[in-house]
Amino acid sequence: MSVKNKDLDIKVEYVTRVEGHGNIVVNVKNGNIEKCEFHVVETPRLFEGMLRGRSIFEAQHITSRICGICSCGHSLASIQAAEDALGFVPSEQTVKLRKLLLDYEFLDSHLLHIYLLAAPDVLGVPSFVPLVKTHNALVKKILKMKKCFNDTCDILVGRHVHPISAIVGGFTKLPRPKDIDAMIDILEGIRSDMDDLINVASKLKFPEFYRETEYVALVNDTDEYPLLEGDIGSSDGKRFNKKDYRLATNEFIDPRSSAKFTKLSRESYMVGALARFNLNHKKLHSKAKKVAKELKFEAPNHNPFMNTVAQAVELVHCYEHALDILKDFKKNGVDYGEEIVVGINEKGVIPTKAGNGVGAVEVPRGILFHNYEIDDKGIIQNANCIIPTNQNINNIEYDFIKFLPEIINEPKEDIRLKLEMLVRAYDPCISCSTHYLDVEFVD
Repeated sequence: MSVKNKDLDIKVEYVTRVEGHGNIVVNVKNGNIEKCEFHVVETPRLFEGMLRGRSIFEAQHITSRICGICSCGHSLASIQAAEDALGFVPSEQTVKLRKLLLDYEFLDSHLLHIYLLAAPDVLGVPSFVPLVKTHNALVKKILKMKKCFNDTCDILVGRHVHPISAIVGGFTKLPRPKDIDAMIDILEGIRSDMDDLINVASKLKFPEFYRETEYVALVNDTDEYPLLEGDIGSSDGKRFNKKDYRLATNEFIDPRSSAKFTKLSRESYMVGALARFNLNHKKLHSKAKKVAKELKFEAPNHNPFMNTVAQAVELVHCYEHALDILKDFKKNGVDYGEEIVVGINEKGVIPTKAGNGVGAVEVPRGILFHNYEIDDKGIIQNANCIIPTNQNINNIEYDFIKFLPEIINEPKEDIRLKLEMLVRAYDPCISCSTHYLDVEFVD
């Protein structure tokens, strides 16, 4: 699409976010779109280099520092990769507690994105701060719930940011009966608040946009919505063992970006809540399915803006799933004989051996990969981490290319807002800000 005599230059430079900087470059000359690109110019994080020479039993504490929002997810992916390399199989109880931990992380992160990062755009304000005056009760409720999710995480693993007790082999401290009761009380105490927030989510109206793409997420052959374990699956029918993650991600370098791009069957793919919903919606908790129906949200959905709605559905799923796990522990108890110290479990010292392990875990923003190669002493020789945001970068740019012609007739302030909203819809790692982009139009 072109608009005669339309000239437009959009340049976003060095925009700070949690994991670095991103640029948007758009040039429209005489109605013709000459350039529509998304660049990542962030500096290297160097975490993979930090891991070399370190013990495999230290990795989860180092990698939890990659992200302040997904600390638990990085820890779990790291632990999974370490155990895979060592050939260690965690107990059923350990796996269940790890799923609970992941639920807490999803609850905390999705709440933040839906109501404090995405909602202000729809409500016509530049950030959540003006909502303190206009929607005071809502903001208080969100902050109250966020504290509740942080508190349950603190009870389970010592703290939410950079968890302490979740390590290779299990947990150094297991929740006592009073801890189980406390977590149940906290979650049950906000049930009405959860219902209220879902009602708010139902009133959020996002732009109409359609672009069919490939969706990638964990898949499995069970009835469980896969977040912690599974194969790599795609909406185009591909399926890989997690060991073959490189065949799924196919990372490649683009000179415009310091972050690698990925693709699978098509030019790009999307990870995150919308991808998980499109691939696994039939496995959601029954109450989450009910919410999806009430929101008139059906799969497959090809509007990336609706990733936020998919997060609202997952919010309900993780809330109910966490309560189900806790109530099961309350009924059947916890085996405290499984408490461990670093490198030692109830069976003795965890033996080290040379190996190559892969962790594949869904975190709020999509599927996360950790890959470690260790020697016979358990020392990491090589490491590789592929985060969800990097996997989405290529798809964001292809969204831009299709979306810009559809909105080119609109006022420039509306164009700017919708470009910002499109990027924000992916919930990239921007935990500190409601503004991912500061777009400047140059006439």
